[in-house]
Amino acid sequence: MYQQMIFVNLATDDVEASKKFFTELGYAINPQFSTDECACVVISDTIIAMLLSKQHYATFTKKEIADSTRTSEVLICLSAESREKVDELVEKAVAAGGSASGRTQDLGFMYGRSFDDLDGHTWEVVWMDPAAVQG
Repeated sequence: MYQQMIFVNLATDDVEASKKFFTELGYAINPQFSTDECACVVISDTIIAMLLSKQHYATFTKKEIADSTRTSEVLICLSAESREKVDELVEKAVAAGGSASGRTQDLGFMYGRSFDDLDGHTWEVVWMDPAAVQG
């Protein structure tokens, strides 16, 4: 069965620093699709983050590139397998130079936190009780 993938393209000020940041979170860089101008971050089998230098990113759009440290252009939400894994990923992000973003949301059946990466892109990390998902 075909599994659809998502490729999230994000502008970065420093490709090498971004590669280091995301590898410190435990993600792999796919060298086959990485250059000096972009890093292919493998988040899962179906989720890839393409971190593009602003110059390279500009070749894909006629729009102004958002300053993600001042403007929210996207909220990226990743699932986690437990509340502890939510905390673990956010704590790794902060230790790697990112910053905690927003406040912790604890609704009992759902728990989430978020962080901003080195370029200010907001990544939400959420755990949801499987029993609540099934209804």
